[in-house]
Amino acid sequence: MISPEKIEEVIEQSQYLSRDLSWVQFNYRVLDQVTAERRTILEKFKFLAITASNLDEFFMIRVGSLYNYLDYNKQRLDYSGLRELPFRQKLLQESHNFVKKQYQYLHELLPNCGENNFRIIDESGILKEEEELVADYFQNTIFPMLTPMVYDNYHTFPILMNKLLVFGVITNIKGASKASRKISFIQIPQNLPRFFEMHRGETVTFLPIEEIIRKYISKFFRNVDILGVSLIRITRNGDFTLDESDDMEVDFVQEVKQKLKTRKTGRVVRLEIEKNYSTWMLSLLKSRWDIEDDSIFEVEKLIDLTSLWQIVGHKDLSEFLPLPHEPVKPLAFLRHVENAQKKGHEDSIFDRIKKEDIVLHHPYNSMEPVLEMIEEAAEDPNVLAIKTTIYRLAKHSRITSALLRAAENGKHVSVLFEVTARFDEENNIREAKKLQQAGCFVIYGVTQLKTHTKIMLVVRKEGHNIVRYVHMSSGNYNESTAKLYTDIGLLTTNEIYARDVSEFFNAITGHSDPDRYEQLLTAPNFMRQQLIALIQNETRNALDGLPAGICVKVNSLQDKLFIDALYEASQAGVPIELIVRGICCIRPKRAGLSENINVRSIVGDFLEHSRIFYFHNNGNPKIYSGSADAMVRSFDRRIESLFLLLNPNAIQQAINLLSYNLKDNMNSYILDENGNYYKYERKEDEPIFNQHEEFFLITPESVGKANLYEDFLKPNQKLITPQIQIENNDRV
Repeated sequence: MISPEKIEEVIEQSQYLSRDLSWVQFNYRVLDQVTAERRTILEKFKFLAITASNLDEFFMIRVGSLYNYLDYNKQRLDYSGLRELPFRQKLLQESHNFVKKQYQYLHELLPNCGENNFRIIDESGILKEEEELVADYFQNTIFPMLTPMVYDNYHTFPILMNKLLVFGVITNIKGASKASRKISFIQIPQNLPRFFEMHRGETVTFLPIEEIIRKYISKFFRNVDILGVSLIRITRNGDFTLDESDDMEVDFVQEVKQKLKTRKTGRVVRLEIEKNYSTWMLSLLKSRWDIEDDSIFEVEKLIDLTSLWQIVGHKDLSEFLPLPHEPVKPLAFLRHVENAQKKGHEDSIFDRIKKEDIVLHHPYNSMEPVLEMIEEAAEDPNVLAIKTTIYRLAKHSRITSALLRAAENGKHVSVLFEVTARFDEENNIREAKKLQQAGCFVIYGVTQLKTHTKIMLVVRKEGHNIVRYVHMSSGNYNESTAKLYTDIGLLTTNEIYARDVSEFFNAITGHSDPDRYEQLLTAPNFMRQQLIALIQNETRNALDGLPAGICVKVNSLQDKLFIDALYEASQAGVPIELIVRGICCIRPKRAGLSENINVRSIVGDFLEHSRIFYFHNNGNPKIYSGSADAMVRSFDRRIESLFLLLNPNAIQQAINLLSYNLKDNMNSYILDENGNYYKYERKEDEPIFNQHEEFFLITPESVGKANLYEDFLKPNQKLITPQIQIENNDRV
């Protein structure tokens, strides 16, 4: 065991912030939404549930990946500078601190539930007139579904499932010594609701299912003594994927893939246990699963806060959630609305795209134009072919339905389905098989690479010409999440894009390897190198005394080579504004390293998902958007694409989008040199600016006024004596 002081000393010396510790900081920002006075109690419950779901995935994937090193005696050096064991010590301590804060907030909220027409009760809160109702529910619904599984010299240890509540019950023959005691496990199936719901007038009462089972636990154990009842929940190592191990050798990846079992039976990486547990049972479980005390999380009550979704989504409580905003029309549509009114009818989606590139900024703009395009394409006799990539879909997807109709109507349909999109594997395989059976040409991913890019191509015959309609986006073709995630997309007939996208599909579906594209940056071949070349161009401009500036908005920033290029640019005096929602491994504001780098994170009503890379380029900005984050996996292990914005209106909208992110003083958190985030504090005379509201109000005039360089980058640019020299664009 290394002292906490020594661990902090090592972390302080690193030029980079830990990916995993940065993720814990991100989940704190989500949890901070629970403290916002402007939020209703159901919104606060929603954010508690989100943090719990995030933490489950974190333990399954990231902590699971760490255990791969520990279990197979492989070395790992974290970005923080820590080796495997001290890093586990630090990471799990931070996780314990986080869970304590979660439950602190929960217990502060519970007394206020009654004001919002609901309550969460335990066994002692059941009214006399409700006893029969609860007993009937246990006898007729719960009891037939549960199966006690004893573990002793005659029965093997049962397989306890990932993320399910389990009772451990210690029993003994009446009058026998402790030596003859046994343990039985009762696993609560996932298809039973977590809460039994009862109505008391207008108030909905939620009784946790474990309280009912505990009340009647003796029904399972006749004529024996019950010595102890303990509620537990385990998290297992998730399926190992190359995509998540940026620092792992490929041969070791294959070795671990062969050794690891499914998510259902992988090694236990976390044990949650209710207070007043059996110490004998816990000792047995620790030995059985080879876990240490720091992997054990003691909870007073209500293990698994993801269960709060049942309350948040309850139909009788919807009045306590804010009404969603209605999406506004894309700016390109507003510019042509007068012409449509004069003609007395609206143009088809194909006519509107031909007039002007259409920028869609979800959820402020609906995804409807994209759905309209593919649905019209499916029925339009002039459409010859549809090609698309799919990463995640809605459960009842209009995209799939349109592609099926297109195939039935005799059109050529090519779909690259990423069947390994984490936790959507089953849904994607099911949807892909439907398409394949309908006659679509379906590609199930590309060997060793995860297809994460989001592009669509519609080929249409118009008179004697062929017109190609292109959609490129940072977001998935998922109409459900498009209402919750902020993403940017582009609908266009620009032939430059069309040629690039056609080449891209040829490379994916056939045997083609283009040297480069005209306006696309693609991974895994060229993206990192080309982005770094753009950073180096800003560095040179700054050293030559020319205007320079970089603004990047991504979900995650972790690639060391990309970070090093930003450090060099900062040292040359380039002002750099980074908007990073989640993981951020760059250390900003460190003297001599990153003084000109500012990092903020936006966490609020919507999940920030758009990616934009802005390079000032001496007053002629180059702005890219698309699917890729600045991560090792994005550059090396995924099929990704970023597209250069060419249309002046599209460029100005992207500039406005970044400007609004930097103006936001309601949802912004600022990263300091030590890896800590602080809520942005408004000055006394500073008006509130909440981008999640303001984007619903934008007009062509307000967008036209945005000036990213003059307002945010130029004030921070420092002219310095050259201290570094960039050799050429091909350094990487």
